[in-house]
Amino acid sequence: MTVMENRTEVTEFLLLGLTDDPHLQVLLFITFLLIYTVTVAGNLGMILLILLDSRLHSPMYFFLGNLSLVDFGYSSAVTPTVMAGLLTGNQIISYNDCAAQAFFFGAFATVENYLLATMAYDRYAAVCQPLHYTTTMTTSVCACLVTGCTFGGILIASVITRDTFSLSFCVSNMVHHFFCEVPAVMALTCSDGHVNELVLIFMASFDIFFALLVILVSYLFIFITILKMHSAASYQKALSTCASHLTTVSIFYGTAIFVYLQPSSSHSMDTAKITSVFYTMVIPMLNPMVYSLRNKEVKSAFLKVKSRFICWKITSRPLVWSLSSA
Repeated sequence: MTVMENRTEVTEFLLLGLTDDPHLQVLLFITFLLIYTVTVAGNLGMILLILLDSRLHSPMYFFLGNLSLVDFGYSSAVTPTVMAGLLTGNQIISYNDCAAQAFFFGAFATVENYLLATMAYDRYAAVCQPLHYTTTMTTSVCACLVTGCTFGGILIASVITRDTFSLSFCVSNMVHHFFCEVPAVMALTCSDGHVNELVLIFMASFDIFFALLVILVSYLFIFITILKMHSAASYQKALSTCASHLTTVSIFYGTAIFVYLQPSSSHSMDTAKITSVFYTMVIPMLNPMVYSLRNKEVKSAFLKVKSRFICWKITSRPLVWSLSSA
């Protein structure tokens, strides 16, 4: 801290983390390392799978690839820093690094919020308007939707981060969290943060409920269309294409509403930390699993790529053997 006009101003923050117990810290490091490894492999693997298999070059998988990229991004904004703190014991983060972490996490999380709504609209177009699907969800439309999601995420994160870090922090620099999440940082201010808190709640509420409205309206029309289907095969196919997305939506919005749409008086930091572990680390790991385990096309593409890799290894062995013999 530096002294300015008879008061201290925070230049760095101390993240209190999840526990002070050294044995638990080792256990948490190993657990988070495994989770992050699966997250990186799952999400980057999903992106690679979509790029390699031409059968997955459709709007649905274009959005899924972007969702995997976002999951990788917002997990990477938090998890490596947390693991480094657990490994070295150094929980100090500079003011600028804290602001950057809050921004990137907020941006990726907001983009995911909008992407889930976009994917719901895509499912609506596929199930309710199948004859017009190819003309509705064109490549340019899909690109514009993803660009809009990205721009919206950056804009919202910029406003919230600026709103939070424009406050004065002169009482304490101890963040009761394992990363620089906005509500935890905002709790340290010595300014009157009531207006800033209202801005945060308003913007989070608008983002979440706007996306939820798009999702609910889309699925309302989807379910009405499904109920009108006379073919059991069509009925089953429509349900299967929506099941993975509905699972992801339920997990993501359940935790987001729990953490962000509470006033600070009823906001328990200990409870928030546990919930935050779930949506910063576990959800990005679960999403590719949910889509791969419940999706026949993804499993088929994975088996196809796997068989290609095995064939390549078998055919390359004689060449390697002949070169080594020579």
